[in-house]
Amino acid sequence: MTVLTRWEPFRELATLQERMNRLLSEQAAGFGNEETLTAGSFVPPVDVYEDEHSIQLKMEVPGIEEKDIDVRLENNLLTVRGERKFEKEQKEENFHRIERRYGSFTRSFTLPNTLNMEDVKADYDKGVLTIKLAKKAEAKPKQIKVEIGKKDRELVGAAK
Repeated sequence: MTVLTRWEPFRELATLQERMNRLLSEQAAGFGNEETLTAGSFVPPVDVYEDEHSIQLKMEVPGIEEKDIDVRLENNLLTVRGERKFEKEQKEENFHRIERRYGSFTRSFTLPNTLNMEDVKADYDKGVLTIKLAKKAEAKPKQIKVEIGKKDRELVGAAK
């Protein structure tokens, strides 16, 4: 038995349009997300860690010259900008694959008020940018010695 189906030439076009609308709305929904904004550009990875004296950031920026890195600190906002340039002078080479990211980048970090903004050091060695931000003296943890039984001994001594 043969079944006849009515052919609608624009049905597939409408399905394609719905798919495109869904894709674009998903992108627009994530537009404020940092990862969405920077997914196609060069974003160097960063490790942030803290000890009792400072907060440190280590950023991998291999292949970038020191003069192409800009570190600024303004109103508790640390901003690192830089650019990895594509070597255009190698005209005789035919690239089969380019996986390394090139171009400009900007990374910003909001810093806590517990840091001494006057004591900041930046060091660039072997493709790693290290930024060390010292803590204020009052922000450093203090150890308090706990004495056991001192109050009881004072009471006993006062009673005699």
